[in-house]
Amino acid sequence: MKKAFEKPVRALLSRCITYALNQHRSKWLLLLLLSTGSYVHAQETFPVNGIADPHEGCFAFTHATIVRDAQTTLSNATLLIRDGKIVEAGTSVAIPKDAVVVDCKGKYIYPSFVDLYSNYGLSEPKRGGSAWNAAPQFLSNTKGAYGWNQAIRSEINAADLFVADDGKAAPLREVGFGTVLTQQPDGIARGTAALVTLATAKENKVMLRERAAAAYSFDKGTSTQNYPNSLMGCIALLRQTYLDAQWYKSQPAKEGINLSLQAWNANQSLPQLFEAADKWDVLRADKIGDEFGVQYIIKASGNEYQRIAEMAATKATFIVPLNFPSAIDVEDPNDARFVALADMKHWEMAPTSPAAFEKANIPFCLTAADLKDVKQFLANVRKAIEYGLSEQKALESLTKTPASLIKAYDKVGSLEAGKLANFLITSGPIFNDKTILYQNWVQGNRYIIKTDGWNDVRGVYTISLSNGASYTVNINGSPVSPALAVLQQDTLSGHIDINGKLVALSLPLSKNSKSSIRLSGIISDNSWTGTGSDTSGNLVKWSAIFVKATPEKGDTTKAKAPVTVGSMYYPFNGYGWEKLPQQLDLLIKNATVWTGEKDGKLENTDVLIRNGKIAQIGKGLSAGSARVIDGTGKHLSAGIIDEHSHIAISKGVNESSQSVTSEVRIADVLNPEDVNIYRQLSGGVTASHLLHGSANAIGGQSQLVKLRWGQNAEGLKVTNWDPFIKFALGENVKQSNWGERNTVRFPQTRMGVEQIYLDAFTRARDYEKQGAGKRRDLELDALVEILHQQRFITCHSYVQSEINMLMHVADSFHFRVNTFTHILEGYKVADKMKAHGAGAGTFADWWAYKMEVQDAIPYNAAIMHKVGVVTAINSDDAEMARRLNQEAAKTVKYGGVSEEDALKMVTLNPAKLLHIDSRMGSIKVGKDADVVLWSDNPLSIYAKAEKTIVDGIVEFDREYDLQLRTRIATERNRLIQRMLAEKKKGTPTQKATFVPDEMYHCEDLQGGHQQAIGY
Repeated sequence: MKKAFEKPVRALLSRCITYALNQHRSKWLLLLLLSTGSYVHAQETFPVNGIADPHEGCFAFTHATIVRDAQTTLSNATLLIRDGKIVEAGTSVAIPKDAVVVDCKGKYIYPSFVDLYSNYGLSEPKRGGSAWNAAPQFLSNTKGAYGWNQAIRSEINAADLFVADDGKAAPLREVGFGTVLTQQPDGIARGTAALVTLATAKENKVMLRERAAAAYSFDKGTSTQNYPNSLMGCIALLRQTYLDAQWYKSQPAKEGINLSLQAWNANQSLPQLFEAADKWDVLRADKIGDEFGVQYIIKASGNEYQRIAEMAATKATFIVPLNFPSAIDVEDPNDARFVALADMKHWEMAPTSPAAFEKANIPFCLTAADLKDVKQFLANVRKAIEYGLSEQKALESLTKTPASLIKAYDKVGSLEAGKLANFLITSGPIFNDKTILYQNWVQGNRYIIKTDGWNDVRGVYTISLSNGASYTVNINGSPVSPALAVLQQDTLSGHIDINGKLVALSLPLSKNSKSSIRLSGIISDNSWTGTGSDTSGNLVKWSAIFVKATPEKGDTTKAKAPVTVGSMYYPFNGYGWEKLPQQLDLLIKNATVWTGEKDGKLENTDVLIRNGKIAQIGKGLSAGSARVIDGTGKHLSAGIIDEHSHIAISKGVNESSQSVTSEVRIADVLNPEDVNIYRQLSGGVTASHLLHGSANAIGGQSQLVKLRWGQNAEGLKVTNWDPFIKFALGENVKQSNWGERNTVRFPQTRMGVEQIYLDAFTRARDYEKQGAGKRRDLELDALVEILHQQRFITCHSYVQSEINMLMHVADSFHFRVNTFTHILEGYKVADKMKAHGAGAGTFADWWAYKMEVQDAIPYNAAIMHKVGVVTAINSDDAEMARRLNQEAAKTVKYGGVSEEDALKMVTLNPAKLLHIDSRMGSIKVGKDADVVLWSDNPLSIYAKAEKTIVDGIVEFDREYDLQLRTRIATERNRLIQRMLAEKKKGTPTQKATFVPDEMYHCEDLQGGHQQAIGY
């Protein structure tokens, strides 16, 4: 009885579905269709409230152009699906009797897109409830057996939090997505991401893989914990967690249960996904990955095209966003002058990003992430194609590549047997401007995106009226906007309006006639019927018979001219190079040479530079193949070395959250695009010692760099040098100038600062004695290096009592303080510093800017120098560093230091303090060719650095600088005109906004700023 009843019900249901597919505006029939799909493979553990219906949906999409994958296109093919999966896609598919046949003649079928970066179905993470003026939080407030830091959330699983949301799924489906990898973007370790479809169904049905990837970033997210509060702290925490997890895996009993580290270790077998905030973060993440044998999939930011060679070197696969910036409203010139040239160039060049990845053979996929309006996604894909991305690579990056990356290509990403029935039906090639996306099928369920134009009625028809009249009409135009012409001796333009299966026609009979035949009816395949009225208003019946297809006209659309953009600059600002300068052999002739050695100052002398080194010093040297630079009337000195600098550092100079942060590294956060590199080259600086700030007793590890303008972070670093670390004393360390909320971190007194040092080195000594199986502690590793004279201290200092205290602590643990910096009371304790072996890096004449510098005097440097302390003049300030030659000159006035010794305070003496005087700091055969050609005596206020040479490369040339200023003005004007043209066309624009650069001093917790006008 059941089988006898089932057969006619299925037949009826099949006919209803067929009718529903043709009647796109019938809402109740659409619901019927979708409800049948929802029964497919219903979970048997879920009870049914009513009568179970095990009906299976089978559909055959015929006569379509099927794009099975980016490499394979089938013409006049059939896609057969059943039970939410693909049965077959081909040109000779046998259609089952129970299949609902959908004629897709003239249409294209593509795999639905896959997005690997989404938070679909997950609520926005909320920051904890601490008040704005709450005291610092040193440990995690997460309840349970979890790790110590809230930013490590490896135990979080997106699958546990996921809730299907059709309201948020619909916009993604409407631009072609059928599957997304969703994660909660919160924290440095973000736990696992889940792979889900965008179908309208229960969570258990749309979830394809609950643990599909592990996610990371350098953003601490909603954590209310103080540590980390800088980028270098975030990197240090990530590095330490890798080590802790390895230790925990081998020594679980020592830690007890740590669910965060357990989850971390469990997640390592998954694809590893890393979100980078910019191109430099990509390289930072890749370096961490290399340290621990992890190859990340990198979620890019959109500016990686600016360093595409470095991106290729990572060997990573990228998830590339299409968040192209809008043109900037620069109509008001007062607004325009605040917009950096780099921002203008990024607007123009950002759409080239996907093409840059393709041309560099870097695997990538595209994402809708970061778009303010997801509806712009397809338009931006088309824009990327216009800017050089191939259509094949665009499709691959939205289908096969993301599916393969997440190990789900067996389920999605192409139209092959056994995969989910996730596909798109379009009016033409998916990336054509005029193509319509009609439907997006997800897991065999249809989602209508647009109905207009589904039925292509174009062609030649004979219309017959019941009064005996007959007319031939040609319906042309586009499927969405058809046009009608009555074919007579004179072709007359009529009107046609189609609404689903309903059609209305208006047929003029002559050019000047004010009346027309008006008809309405129903479209049914190639035969139309209905009623209407003739020109006299008489009622008539009518029918239309299809005669032939309208011949396709050739594409008359003018091919778009190739998009041209400006040149790439290295670094990406107005003063960047279009091509990095090369090392040259140079002969500087007839200059006054300040050797900084026992030879002193040599008049009318030549210096030959070969292979980046000083090769010869003398008179009448032969140039050979070297480029000759006339130094007549000019002065040549060694390049200035700034022993205390904070330029070229990203996102925080202080990890100020704890009293001891020796695990953080300036080397991790170099910013090679800081314009202060170029500005300081213009002042003769060739090397800078980049220091952590002075917020804690033991700060971070420093980095010595050469000012190699245009190089990446690794290219700036000086290799094979003795590593240093920043210590600090005084007000900053005990937080007396931090405000009332910062009264709980130890120490709060100068006495407590001493105890911090004693405790830290005691812990380091005990740590070193531990045997095999100990937990590696990066904080203590650095302190052990100090105990063994493998790392050297530069200490922020002012007050003589604390200076004496730290030397006493160092003597107690048998190491020495290498350099006291600032040291404005150094003149009081210079004899003790000499006995200890400490050097000094000081200001020429800064004083009275806070309480502990009231006793500073401008004779300080001269007094320490005369006592025999190696003394350098440093900057601690990006602006002062451009005039360190003049700061050194002040010691001639204040203290009577000789000119040559004064110049050594910014050349050879800082080299001695940094243990690089065998390589830099003076003009001597065999040393690095870091030299400056001055227009005058380098201690004169009139002296200008005409050429600054680093390793034999002319990094700054004053004549070329004038050319760059002209280039900047020309390029700015060109881009302003382009933006004005965009605004005139009605394209949305963004407000011109001043974006300050980062510029740090010792005491900055969140950074100082400078204007970015012009460059």
